[in-house]
Amino acid sequence: MEEPNWLEVTEEELWKFVGWHLANQGIQSVLVGGAVVAIYSIGAYRSGDLDLVEPLLSKSSEIQTIMESIGFKKVNRHFVHPKCKHLYIEFVSAPVSIGDDYKIVPDEKEFHGKILKILSPTDCIKDRLASYLHFNARECLDQALLVAKNQRFDLQKVKEWCLNESSNGKEVFDEFVNLYHK
Repeated sequence: MEEPNWLEVTEEELWKFVGWHLANQGIQSVLVGGAVVAIYSIGAYRSGDLDLVEPLLSKSSEIQTIMESIGFKKVNRHFVHPKCKHLYIEFVSAPVSIGDDYKIVPDEKEFHGKILKILSPTDCIKDRLASYLHFNARECLDQALLVAKNQRFDLQKVKEWCLNESSNGKEVFDEFVNLYHK
């Protein structure tokens, strides 16, 4: 697998490069968080990092070995590449969840013979709305809208999740829908 152009690598290119190397060694990570927004917004948003969920904590030493083999060094909880100054990688705790929903089934994308996993556009929108709903992070509502305007998603599933997630879920969903239709 050819290395990316480290000075200009996008979140998607870095995810594919790292994800392929992990999958090649039997480690199935799932891309979550802002990097998913960057991919689904077709670069309109830039995250600055990639959050990968590895469901088995026992794999952390294997992950470190693989990451080091492709040029990354562990600095605190992040993996950084000396040639890539604008993106770093963090492995976050399992399971993959969105708010109180732990039944997340990520999308699977084939890349050079390996399966890479990523939140679906619908789950990415729910993930961003979770941050808005629970932490009043307005920028996350904006990110959800970027994804919604650039990808096909299931509006009914977003609504059901919002209504089940919180007592103010209806207000958040209504605001999302109103802004989406503008």
